[in-house]
Amino acid sequence: MKQLLFFSNNKNKIIEIKKIFKKFNFDLLSLNDLNISEEPEESGQTFEENAKIKSDHGFNKTGIPCFADDSGICIESLNWKPGVLSKRFLNNFKNKEVCFKSIFKSIKNSGKQNAYFKTSISLTINKNQNIIFNGKIYGRISEQIKGSFGFGYDPIFIPKNYNKTLAELSTKDKNEISHRSIAVNKLINFLSN
Repeated sequence: MKQLLFFSNNKNKIIEIKKIFKKFNFDLLSLNDLNISEEPEESGQTFEENAKIKSDHGFNKTGIPCFADDSGICIESLNWKPGVLSKRFLNNFKNKEVCFKSIFKSIKNSGKQNAYFKTSISLTINKNQNIIFNGKIYGRISEQIKGSFGFGYDPIFIPKNYNKTLAELSTKDKNEISHRSIAVNKLINFLSN
């Protein structure tokens, strides 16, 4: 069994990724398993750059092939932001609800409902050797907060051809269509060959 490190301290992400990896013969480690808690500064301008900063850091620290993801939501009414600053944007508000209401307001004012989620995964297998895998899911922002599954912006994002938010879908259903699973499946296909 091959060892692989997923560079993340985000419990929700780790659970999601481990579920996708279950079917494959990889010993998937998280930072928790190795008692690593510090993360490098995510100073990249793009999802790809931030993912690379993290996967390089993990590989350099442990010598284990390492992948990391950086994901975010891009909302048309906010000029396709917050993007790479999605987590920071959310944390700037008192709570999620206040943040979501501010997004609803920007949509009301602009009349633009479109949005997409993007994930970039960087796999570092050797020093300074990275492979990038991207996943994207298009959709729109809902008119209200719905659903209790998922995390982050899931309760206000309705994927294209759906009438439920990501947070209303079961983990299994979300994993079939999500931006993260698209990128992870590309990574798995690469690793399996």
